Amino acid sequence: MMMKIGWIVAGCLLGLPWAVAHGPQPMPLQNVPIPHVAGTLGDVPVNFLATDGSDPIVIDKQKAIALGKALFWDVNVGSDGMACGSCHFHAGADNRVKNQINPGLKGSTATAESFERLPSSVDSGGPNYTLKASDFPTFRFNDPLNKASGVAFSTDDVVSSAGTFSGDFSGVSKFSGEQDQCARSADPIFHIDGTGTRRVEPRNAPTVVNSIFNYRNFWDGRANNIYNGSNPWGARDADAGVWVKIGSRTAAKKKLRLENAALASLAMGPALSDLEMSCRSRQWPDIGRKLLSRQPLQNQRVHHQDSVLGALSFSTQGNLKPGLNTTYKNLIMGAFNPKFWSFSSTGPFGTALDHEPYNQMEANFSMFFGIALQLYQGTLVSDQAPIDLTPRDPITHMPTWEGMGKSAAEITSLNNGLATFTNNHCNLCHSGPVLTTAAIALNSALVTETPNAFYGPDLAIPFGPDALGPDAGAYAAGISPHVSVVTRNTTVGGIKLMDLGFANTGVADPAADPGLGGLDDFGNPLSYSDQYVQYLLGNYSNIKDTAVKTVRSCDFLVEIAKNVTTTNLVIFTAPNGIQPDGSRENALRDQDCINDFALKGNIPTIAAANDALSSAPLKLGVAKTAAFKIPSLRNIELTGPYMHNGSMSTLEQVIEFYARKGNNDNVDRHTLVSNIALANAPEQRADLIALLKTFTDERVRYEKAPFDHPEIKVPNGHAGDHLQVTAGNPLNAELAREDFLLIPAVGANGAQSPILPFENYLQAP
Repeated sequence: MMMKIGWIVAGCLLGLPWAVAHGPQPMPLQNVPIPHVAGTLGDVPVNFLATDGSDPIVIDKQKAIALGKALFWDVNVGSDGMACGSCHFHAGADNRVKNQINPGLKGSTATAESFERLPSSVDSGGPNYTLKASDFPTFRFNDPLNKASGVAFSTDDVVSSAGTFSGDFSGVSKFSGEQDQCARSADPIFHIDGTGTRRVEPRNAPTVVNSIFNYRNFWDGRANNIYNGSNPWGARDADAGVWVKIGSRTAAKKKLRLENAALASLAMGPALSDLEMSCRSRQWPDIGRKLLSRQPLQNQRVHHQDSVLGALSFSTQGNLKPGLNTTYKNLIMGAFNPKFWSFSSTGPFGTALDHEPYNQMEANFSMFFGIALQLYQGTLVSDQAPIDLTPRDPITHMPTWEGMGKSAAEITSLNNGLATFTNNHCNLCHSGPVLTTAAIALNSALVTETPNAFYGPDLAIPFGPDALGPDAGAYAAGISPHVSVVTRNTTVGGIKLMDLGFANTGVADPAADPGLGGLDDFGNPLSYSDQYVQYLLGNYSNIKDTAVKTVRSCDFLVEIAKNVTTTNLVIFTAPNGIQPDGSRENALRDQDCINDFALKGNIPTIAAANDALSSAPLKLGVAKTAAFKIPSLRNIELTGPYMHNGSMSTLEQVIEFYARKGNNDNVDRHTLVSNIALANAPEQRADLIALLKTFTDERVRYEKAPFDHPEIKVPNGHAGDHLQVTAGNPLNAELAREDFLLIPAVGANGAQSPILPFENYLQAP
């Protein structure tokens, strides 16, 4: 099916009104498919799960999920008591308010390594500061609804999550002890008068709930869709691989390539980060050595009704006990194919700092960790929110809100909120069941015409062009039946290529954080759009992500080449030199296009693209700087602070930000932000917030299964305040003593008290 959408998008960017139902709509998440994981081990196709066929990687999915849940919440994974769950315990996010400020270490500003004051007082901010309601937003205008009113306050400091003390790693204990052996001292940035405090991450911790649907993870997308078993970089790391037992006396390192495994890639980052969980120079086999012989969660209580771990716990009703009645080694042996762990000799797996050789299970611990965490987090799908449960019109599949106990006034408000959501183009970034275009594989699958495939309540919504909204509404957001990771659209600086699922909305000065404009560990651009330019130029060796080689120009929102005889500064035309897309591969990409662009997609010839580098660079423009992954809006009521820099504490502040059309008009900012019309519409803003609250799953609010969890003790700042702290931490006398939050174990039936929005935990002004 073809649909001419280029003129529609351009018209909207000029402020033309849209019909309420145009574009993708907030759809139910029930019964949607988890993106299928498949790939290769060496040069051979590999089965991910036992259900996929013979000789799989994972032989018991439920045991792998149990392994993943234990590892996610276990504070022994970190070098000094930090678990993955330490920053993701509150609706999958972090609600701590003490010692949660980073000076802006991702930036290139003059103050990137120094703390600034926050709005509440002349001496506020910095290490161990307790955030106040009056500190937000951290970028503010004299009139919050009018950017022309002038900036009242700004800072490049980031509200984020406290992590590790760090230090220089030297070893671990195999059996007990939370702390790694590290040479620790006061950090040169994170300290108060020379007494060290915990370091804080440079970006706000987003929720992990529903993150299984993200094509890439982390705010800057560096957690690759392809999992290599070793680190976040996918096929970008030519040396990555896993160790496979070939025979009784032989083990070989083979490349692993698993598609749709961005959560496994993400899991490779924090556990080795010296800002988040690790001392410097620690490696994955060291974590394996520390954990394999231990009881999982050995010092953390596990609820006897835990939906995954209850049967393995020592707890009984009324008597919660720590630990599981097994070891990590046994969980791995039960979950994974023996060829990844059963080699009996130490073999060629490397040695620890103490010169003791690693064994195969230690050497492959990164793979066990990544896959297990992906499978566990794949269960954290919040598909029971009011937006999922509402009855829907049988023709349009739009929500009716009927029979849900809502008054006529509430239904009117929600319908008005949905109209506001659509008419202000929120739906063009927050699209589909997960409410983000970053869910590329899922959204593409849903709009693919598939016989006898349905999703939603009672499996009522058919897969196909109308699956995300009437009249092939998904196409207006660049969502196509093909997994095309790049689109082209309008920015403040003109028409540019963009990574689908990422956007610059003008939250902060781009110098404060390059986001998608950054580089990987090998000096390659994170941006797929940058790589697509290399494809156009014919520099194929510069393409590190194979998905870029299958980008389809006929799925762009604004064309890059057109078969006309006139010339244009931003579009390649026939006089420049153009060719049908796919002609380089002898396989035309002109089927199932979401835009006809003169009946088929065109791209410039290699010669034309290279000529444009000097003669017409706008034709190859890329919007990447300060672009960040578009977050899901699900459970948004509970997942503050908001934005990649944590600069807003309430939904009202977020809506005010969009009502004033962003904070910063840099050249890569998406033009859609300029067309929002909410500044003079208080009722529309209120209705929009009412709609956003229908995205909250009550199971998340009350931590019911699958969102239940073991007990975890979370570092929560230090004894004292931002002016002085008490030294004498047991880890090192130069470090500050700590305060902790004790998050109790919760079983499948959830907690009696709900978790609350972030603003409720802030200190009063």
